[in-house]
Amino acid sequence: MARPTGFPKADVENDFLRARRRQVLARLAHKLRREPDDVNLVLPFDEVIAALGNRGESYLGLQTIKLASIVGSVDSTRDFDRRFRPTTGRVRERWERLALAQARGESMPPIDVYRIGDLHFVKDGHHRVSIAIATGQDVIDAYVTVVRTVISSHGILHRADLLVRDHERMFRTRVPLPPAMMAKLEVTDPWSWAELGENVEAWGYRAMQYSGEFADRAEIARRWFDEEFTPVVRMLRAADLLGSRTDAEAYMAVAAERYRLIRTHEWTDEIIERLRQNPALR
Repeated sequence: MARPTGFPKADVENDFLRARRRQVLARLAHKLRREPDDVNLVLPFDEVIAALGNRGESYLGLQTIKLASIVGSVDSTRDFDRRFRPTTGRVRERWERLALAQARGESMPPIDVYRIGDLHFVKDGHHRVSIAIATGQDVIDAYVTVVRTVISSHGILHRADLLVRDHERMFRTRVPLPPAMMAKLEVTDPWSWAELGENVEAWGYRAMQYSGEFADRAEIARRWFDEEFTPVVRMLRAADLLGSRTDAEAYMAVAAERYRLIRTHEWTDEIIERLRQNPALR
């Protein structure tokens, strides 16, 4: 932040131009690093909610929040980037008018935000956020509404991360595992959630056929985890078949290969040894 000149109008003009310059340089740096286009975009609130699932909301009222926690917007705005630097000159007039009022000591009303996990999405107050960041502030007053989601927002940095969360949410609907069990499942490819869901449902169908009794999704999910996934992963560890894959990825790989090569859904020491000798699983 530059030192004040003593002329508030000149200061806010300089602040705006500096923020625009930083946005242009940041965009150029992203291009030179060949980073995805979504790295520097404001996260869209509606897409985040669609990916995570909405379980309801509650109003917290006025709070002081960190500006660094504001990552998105309810509006599909293209006027500001991820760090709320102006991306266009068309916001300049209002930006400078509000900044000048603030520089002259006028109080600014709190912004309105939605909170998902530890992330905040602006409902009203985009220019005020941009000004606060440009003038070196760390916090801002906000009216906060908390949105509870089906799955956590942890790890969401870019729009591309939403695809992973969306597939995970769908998997949780199909395979409603308790949180402690779900926490042990991890995949790197979002499509793997769909593949794993198919695997669990197929296993559940065979289990019901074998027992002759109906079981709901929650019971099938728990039984699959306890009777199939956990012991198979334990065997894979003992046979050194995990490699660099996650437990869930290694399980899917051997489950598919087991049936393709041996045409069985059973697990025995002989089957594990045959799979161990298969170079495709290394």
